[in-house]
Amino acid sequence: MSLRAELIRLGLRLLLKRHKQPFDVQTWRDNMRGMETWVPRSPRGTETIVVDTGRIKFCRIRTQASRPERHLLYLHGGAYISGAPIYYRHFTWRIADALKTHVWTLEYRLAPEHPFPAALEDAFEGYKWLLEQTTEGSRLFVMGDSAGGGLALSLLLKLRDERISLPLAAVAMSPWTDLALTGESLKLNAKVDPMLNPRDVPEFVRCYLAGADPTSPYASPLYGETSGLPPVLIQVGSDEILRDDARRMAEKLRANNARSRLEIWPRMPHVWQLFVPVLPEAHAAIAQIGSFVAELEDAI
Repeated sequence: MSLRAELIRLGLRLLLKRHKQPFDVQTWRDNMRGMETWVPRSPRGTETIVVDTGRIKFCRIRTQASRPERHLLYLHGGAYISGAPIYYRHFTWRIADALKTHVWTLEYRLAPEHPFPAALEDAFEGYKWLLEQTTEGSRLFVMGDSAGGGLALSLLLKLRDERISLPLAAVAMSPWTDLALTGESLKLNAKVDPMLNPRDVPEFVRCYLAGADPTSPYASPLYGETSGLPPVLIQVGSDEILRDDARRMAEKLRANNARSRLEIWPRMPHVWQLFVPVLPEAHAAIAQIGSFVAELEDAI
């Protein structure tokens, strides 16, 4: 583990884990907006445009490495109550480079104003729209982090159930897959997770589900049947409270598709890949994502 990673863990703990105030949606969103100015801009040569279809909105990122036939739907995190493509501008261009793809970051509706299943409906519509824009021989991928990672997996279930053509592969970083909150790591890692406070998680559930069944596979993909799904790469940190969400989901995926893979990275914080401007392990994780997709394509 790098010295930079240890410093980031310490900084996150001081900044986030010492927060004692009761959870409030607006405060959560305001804190995220305050971080916007710290997000590095994409380098010169990256094309970023907003695409509004009238029903849904994307931020499309293309680099010089992006191939015309490759497209990736990205679903951002934020506990279903916050987040936007602008917070990912330092990251998505790197994914575009690593996978040689166009990245379409979806601006899906947020809870509590738009509770479940609004986010999934938007993800489903966004994927179908992308599918309609592509030509024969195109390669589609789905990717997400945290809540967006869980949303990506729920999207796979819905696409399969609706008999829609599935993506070649999916990637989920630190995915939230169990809104029933039964994972042992929620307690076991409560103190060592440098970023997430377990006491906030039930509030996230309340805001998003608004009374809906937390074991619905479209809300918690851990409870879904995984046959017929494409290969999925899951990356998670060993000290995360969501570690068991990732571990148990990966076990179900691999039971039906041996090409699915779980990577548990020692002592990495929640979605450490987003610290890529300063963290060597983030660069390594993104490289692993690129290798996973390349290996799948070589096997076709």
